[in-house]
Amino acid sequence: MTPFKQEDALLQNIDDNDEEIIYVSKSEIKRDAEALKKLGVELTQLSKNELAKIPLDEDMIYAIELAQKIKKEGYRRQIQYIGKLLRNRNIEPISQALDKLKNRHNQQNALFHKLEQLRDDLIESGNAEPIMALYPLADRQQLRQLARTAKKERDDNKPPKSARQIFQYLKTLTENE
Repeated sequence: MTPFKQEDALLQNIDDNDEEIIYVSKSEIKRDAEALKKLGVELTQLSKNELAKIPLDEDMIYAIELAQKIKKEGYRRQIQYIGKLLRNRNIEPISQALDKLKNRHNQQNALFHKLEQLRDDLIESGNAEPIMALYPLADRQQLRQLARTAKKERDDNKPPKSARQIFQYLKTLTENE
């Protein structure tokens, strides 16, 4: 083989390899790194109990706990370090576990809004039937008495003590189900 043919063969081989290389722009790399840092920030905002529910190794847990203790510039650098650690890991299980935690929080908020609406309807109308339909074990007499007291407190511009008691009672009913 002549030197020119060897060079042509090498160039042909390089051209074949170029097709396999996937070009990633610098901007895309930066966006990915920024997304990992945001994930790191979300992880640092979790409590110890919530962190225990997320599949993390010892290094990540240590880095996150350290970031929770640090303030200002050191915190920013620690978040960058957490992002760097996340680049070398499969983040899919981590983000799924984080989404489950967020969803449970959203479900709890939705339940509280529902209970607040039930309480407000009870105070306005004095009708305990919708609550009795949802929670058959509820004490109708206690609900009506609390509703009357709450309405009187609201009309007299007093603190809503009875309204809070209704909410707590409804909350205990949902927990007992």
